[in-house]
Amino acid sequence: MTTAPVSGSLPVYRWRLAPEGLATRRQLRAMELRPGGQDVAAELQRPRRKRGPLVAYLYLIDLAKPVRPMTPARWAALAKANAARRICPECQRDAGYVIATSLGMCVPCADTN
Repeated sequence: MTTAPVSGSLPVYRWRLAPEGLATRRQLRAMELRPGGQDVAAELQRPRRKRGPLVAYLYLIDLAKPVRPMTPARWAALAKANAARRICPECQRDAGYVIATSLGMCVPCADTN
C-alpha cells in the first residue's frame, strides 16, 4: 500500500489514486455490499476550483458485509412512503406523480394559489 498524506488520523488519497481494497459506499453497493459497521478507512479528495475539495469516505472491501435483502414488510413500508409523496396536502388527491417539494402541492393547486 502506498503512503498518503494524513488528515487527522485518516489517510487521504487524491481522486482516482486510492489503492486496491478500498471502496466508497456507492462502489460497495454496486458490488452488493455495505460497510457493515466498520469505521472509515481512508478519505478520497477531488480538488475543485474556488471551493474546497469534494470528499468521499473509503471502506475496506474485505470487511464489508452483504446487503440485507428486502423483506415483504420493508417493501410495503417503501410503497407506503412513495404513495404519500404523491398525495397533495391541499386537495388530498393522488397527483399521479411525486409532488415537487419546491411547490409543496400538486400543479393545479399551485396554479390557483
